Amino acid sequence: MITLDSISKKFGARTLFEDVTVSFSEGNRYALTGPNGCGKSTLLKIIMELDEATSGKAYKPKKVGFLKQNIESFKDFKVIDTVIFGNDKLYKVMHERDQLYEKEMTNDIGMRLAEIEEIIADEDGYSAESEAADLLIGMGIDIEFHEKLLKEIPLDKQFRTLLCQALFGKPEALLLDEPTNHLDLESITWLENFLANYSGTLIVISHDRYFLNSVATVIADIDYETIILYPGNYDDMVLTKTKIRDRTERETKNKDKKIEKLNEFISKFRSGTRASQVQSRVKEIHKLQPQELRKSNIQRPYIRFVPPEIIPGKSIFKIEKISKSYDANQVIEDFSFDVMRGDKIAIIGNNGQGKTTLLKMIADVLTPDSGSCQTGHNVSTGYFPQNHLDLIDKNSNITLIDWLKSKKDNALEQEIRGVLGKLLFAGDDAFKQVKALSGGETARLILASLILTEPNTLVFDEPNNHLDLEAVSALAWGLDEFKGTAIFSSHDRDLISNVATKILAFEDGEINYFLGSYDEYLAKKSYV
Repeated sequence: MITLDSISKKFGARTLFEDVTVSFSEGNRYALTGPNGCGKSTLLKIIMELDEATSGKAYKPKKVGFLKQNIESFKDFKVIDTVIFGNDKLYKVMHERDQLYEKEMTNDIGMRLAEIEEIIADEDGYSAESEAADLLIGMGIDIEFHEKLLKEIPLDKQFRTLLCQALFGKPEALLLDEPTNHLDLESITWLENFLANYSGTLIVISHDRYFLNSVATVIADIDYETIILYPGNYDDMVLTKTKIRDRTERETKNKDKKIEKLNEFISKFRSGTRASQVQSRVKEIHKLQPQELRKSNIQRPYIRFVPPEIIPGKSIFKIEKISKSYDANQVIEDFSFDVMRGDKIAIIGNNGQGKTTLLKMIADVLTPDSGSCQTGHNVSTGYFPQNHLDLIDKNSNITLIDWLKSKKDNALEQEIRGVLGKLLFAGDDAFKQVKALSGGETARLILASLILTEPNTLVFDEPNNHLDLEAVSALAWGLDEFKGTAIFSSHDRDLISNVATKILAFEDGEINYFLGSYDEYLAKKSYV
């Protein structure tokens, strides 16, 4: 069990949560939710004693698995050893044992080795390598990578290795902050199954709605400067929270109406013979006076892409026999495909198979080694890169409003401020420097530029990365309502299911085309 006892956290005048007392019990899987910046990651760090609460105390079990992001700390570790480090006590004694066996045997060394072997047995160390290997394979990291140094394997596999480290050693509690980042759909499914069978206390943060609905048994929602527990998954929480909010607002309106009638009576008979009745009404008003309705911190951006009146031709992109390789690695070979006006195409598949490469060639930011990507008549393309630094220089002092102005020279300041407001940049936020933005804010700024410039074709590479759940929902709505053409890659199954009408699947070394929704694609695949 994990317990928070009167926990508060403040940054200057800003309060994230105040005097929170709550317990996370064994056997439940808690999804910690709330918009970007509400304090989700901070709370996990407080539990792990990596950050200090302003007041209060957090209590946790002895053995807790925590998803770290410090790849640099393990770059010179073997992959298998990085996972075993999830139990640092076990890793240290195993490392000490290996060093002692290299020395000349003495009585002291022999006695210490006996102590170490006892510790290794207590920590299930004799099955450590097989457990670590099973976790790695489940995460799509083949045996050939296990003995390599972490820095020698692809970046997405490095992040997966750190996730395996958090899962290693049968921890009594698991704290996972965005565990599905850098995972492909196959690995996410494996993780869902693993967590569904996990018997300890799980607290997970994720922007993947489908993942939360599959995993969570309780939602711990950070809002109103506290943490409110809702039984069920994320969709259950949203429904319950909306009903409670609506009921509270109705009750407040009813009280306001009653107070208005009481005030009319008081004004009418204040100086008459009904003074006792007036005083009675005054007392009733004091009882009815509603408390200020606290504002929820949930905010949903308004994302609506409006293409210009100029309609492009029927053919948006004609892709003919394109090939692309990086050194000896052939990523795409002799691939041909047509993107037609009005298509909503999702590109899916495991990481490292060429999805980003294909999108870059379509967006004309990468040249194929052979073949061609032809853009159709009157096609204007808006590109959202997976790496935001491809568009935004984080070393620049440029402000949001000036960066957007550079995207559309003739845009009026009022128009730019309107778009920024829709993406939750209010007031003086327009004068923030782009280098000070978080990952989620940077993603929203890029979306603001695409709303402002009004392309008729959207090419998106993992646009939901770094966005919170409300922003991902708004993005799915915006893409679904978009009257133009969209081709995008994503690991977010909710986004794919709600938007895509065609699927390009990177699988088994091929790129396969499917006409239909993602759910229809999955149904056909399971049937086959």
